[in-house]
Amino acid sequence: MTSSKSAAIVLAAGLGTRMKSTKPKVMHPLAGRPMVNHVIANLQTAGVEEIIAVIGPDMPALEKAVAPHKTAVQVDRLGTGHAVLAAKDVVAGDEDNVIIAFGDTPLISPDTFSRMIEARAQSDVVVLGFRPDHPGAYGRLVVDEANALQAIVEFKDATEEQRAITLCNSGVMCVNGQKLFGLLDAITNDNAAGEYYLTDIVALARQEGLSCSVVEGEEEELLGVNSRVELARAEAIVQDQLRHKAMVNGATLLDPATTYFSYDTELGKDVVIEPNVFFGPRVKVNDFVTVKAFSHLEECNVGRGVVMGPYARLRPGADLKDGVKVGNFVEIKKALIEEGAKVNHLSYIGDARVGPGANIGAGTITCNYDGYFKYHTDIGAEAFIGSNTALVAPVRIGDGANVGAGSTIAKDVKSGDLGLTRAPQKSFAKWAEKFRSRQAAAKAKK
Repeated sequence: MTSSKSAAIVLAAGLGTRMKSTKPKVMHPLAGRPMVNHVIANLQTAGVEEIIAVIGPDMPALEKAVAPHKTAVQVDRLGTGHAVLAAKDVVAGDEDNVIIAFGDTPLISPDTFSRMIEARAQSDVVVLGFRPDHPGAYGRLVVDEANALQAIVEFKDATEEQRAITLCNSGVMCVNGQKLFGLLDAITNDNAAGEYYLTDIVALARQEGLSCSVVEGEEEELLGVNSRVELARAEAIVQDQLRHKAMVNGATLLDPATTYFSYDTELGKDVVIEPNVFFGPRVKVNDFVTVKAFSHLEECNVGRGVVMGPYARLRPGADLKDGVKVGNFVEIKKALIEEGAKVNHLSYIGDARVGPGANIGAGTITCNYDGYFKYHTDIGAEAFIGSNTALVAPVRIGDGANVGAGSTIAKDVKSGDLGLTRAPQKSFAKWAEKFRSRQAAAKAKK
């Protein structure tokens, strides 16, 4: 961290062309949130106070995603230097450091951004470099013995000696805020592509006698995401990081490779996660919880000591209090399940409250939707709901009430009462025996 004032310009105007997508490239999610929001979060953790996203025209979803941060619009896509210039009138202008990052490079760590800011105190231009296993056609960073950056050389323009350099250019920079736009204004588009390249500011800075240096990052964190294949690779990296964090902080993952977290998943101590469990955004799991295999959780709270699954689904608004049991093939949506209640088998509980100690029998459903509106079901403390029951909301089952198996309950059941709807049972003597004989004879004739 540093006391100097820092801003960041995040270049995010790219279309989803190579993604074969109709939405902006940086809006594709990693661990439950858009790539660009990973970049913004890491910049904020590094102490960057002001963040401006450069977007393309007609990108309202992207503008909403980066809010409350400011945006600038790059109308014509004429290169990276041109993109940064689009933010000129939006940046406050009193920054000591301006980081230029890319919305499609979401894995750069806060520590790397912090090191760039610290290095900027000694250099006017800091370039983030890396040493890939296969440098290929990356631009090369030419430095002297003192780590001063002499030049950025594009691969096609490099000599054989320069191509042998393993230090490559990521494109990410941290520049003296008082010098940045003066350098950008001096860039020309006198090149084959007719574009304004951000990398040209290094040569311009050296011509003005300004200092340039390099900070090195890891190859993995500098993965740029330009295709669905690279998106999958980035997702795998993020998931490995989240799994490691969960285990270090006291959770047991029986098969880490099959557990998928969201960026904001919260796990307590002594949580056990069985194989093939998926966490969507905004899930909090408290201490001593067991999530059994093949369960799916999103936008929900799981209290202490809960046991859920296998094959359980918690949808948005599910709130399980301490000691609740949720069993196999149970779905809960926008429902409060209070302390010690049990919903063990093949049930749907939606738009409801299940009181403490209540027991929900197998096959129970809350009929909460009439095609137009949702209605609430209230099940009291210690109530017992028999198997294969349909509770037609709005309806209330009182404390300690029982509902007989196979019932369809459309009226309130008072506390301590039994609610039951069941057709009278009839028996027809010898009917089954006669039926089998008749059918067997018919089959023999064929």
